[in-house]
Amino acid sequence: METINALGRRKSAVARVFVNSGKGNITINDKEVEAYFVDPSLQYIVKQPLTVTNTLGNFDIKVNLVGGGIKGQAEALRLAIARALCKIDSEAYRSALKKEGFLSRDAREVERKKPGQPGARRRFQFSKR
Repeated sequence: METINALGRRKSAVARVFVNSGKGNITINDKEVEAYFVDPSLQYIVKQPLTVTNTLGNFDIKVNLVGGGIKGQAEALRLAIARALCKIDSEAYRSALKKEGFLSRDAREVERKKPGQPGARRRFQFSKR
């Protein structure tokens, strides 16, 4: 099997994924998954597409992750892995991944700060007198 690559984004995090057939190793920025995402819930998020498609030990995944926080990075990685699995075998994996909602990009972004106020929506305290 040749290398399959895919891209996943969430908030300001970008995950580039390179998938080969292998033993199930996931390497993120030259670290193991357990070393990069210490929280077990984030490891669970990353491995969700693989568990849904029953391919947890079939592919070696190499990841370049940049930007955002750890939660956004984990969700960007989940989207990238799901897209890569669809490229590998669309007929077998797409329906299961789509049903779980792993193929849709979460488009919510942070709203920009407006001039003359402390935040995007927050206003300074109003004083009548």
